[in-house]
Amino acid sequence: MTQLTVNVLRKAQEAQDIASFELARADGGPLPAFSAGSHIDVHLPGGLVRQYSLCNPEGEQHRYRIAVLRDPATRGGSAGMHDTVREGDQLTISEPRNHFPLVHAQRTVLLAGGIGVTPLLCMAQRLAAIGADFTLHYCTRSPARTAFRDEIAASSFAGHVQFHFDDGDAAQKLQLAAALGRPDPGTHVYVCGPTGFIDFVLAGARDAGFAPAQIHLEYFGAAPQDTAGDRAFDVRIASTGQVVTVGAQQTVVQALAAHGVEVLTSCEQGVCGTCITRVLEGECDHRDLYFTDEEKARNDQFTPCCSRAKGTLLVLDL
Repeated sequence: MTQLTVNVLRKAQEAQDIASFELARADGGPLPAFSAGSHIDVHLPGGLVRQYSLCNPEGEQHRYRIAVLRDPATRGGSAGMHDTVREGDQLTISEPRNHFPLVHAQRTVLLAGGIGVTPLLCMAQRLAAIGADFTLHYCTRSPARTAFRDEIAASSFAGHVQFHFDDGDAAQKLQLAAALGRPDPGTHVYVCGPTGFIDFVLAGARDAGFAPAQIHLEYFGAAPQDTAGDRAFDVRIASTGQVVTVGAQQTVVQALAAHGVEVLTSCEQGVCGTCITRVLEGECDHRDLYFTDEEKARNDQFTPCCSRAKGTLLVLDL
């Protein structure tokens, strides 16, 4: 994927523990176009790569804007952005990629949990621009932790947005069934936020009668996986014929590394695409968030940091 060098034009504190960063090409040229729901890879000091959703209006090519939550549970990415990156710094980013696109709908319900508002804010901007019927429900712990609150309140689509605060009175808290409304075929639901929030919305939408095709979601990182049924399998290195067994609790990358075969990794969650490896034989159990469904169906490459084999053998182009 093409990499771009950008300057940090502006860094702003948007809420408690949330900072936004406005990025522009270092050479002054236009940035690649993007659509609502897109994200970029950001290469951070120390070699980390993290993914952040674009939250400025699609159609803008003079800047990208991202927002980053300081999260002590992560492995340094968010702290690096908050503590290390300054206005005037240069960063390397990828071109935008969209695994969370808007589809045409008669009515759209957007449900954001915390920093999960970033892709949904871009969607709200797009839906407002085309005069679509939509509502954005934005759930946070408190007003102080609500990024872009004043910006949203002053926007042309403020009437489409409802804020819900954990520390507020009961009357303003999210009533999911009412927010979702009727599961008419023309209604689509989008949700982004912490895993617990997404699971809550998914269960409510299914109980309300929404079909899977009407529900769209994006996790912050790799989606939770049920690993209870994982079994050992073999990988064969095509160039040497060496066969390596991948244990039930191992990743392919870990198993190969134990036998002296190094695969370059970064996020180790199947999000960034750094470790993509060609598959010459065997069926992949894709567990990444990088490939589209069409790319997965081709079964000719996978992310060995998290994906596995459905059968007993994968032959890798290594």
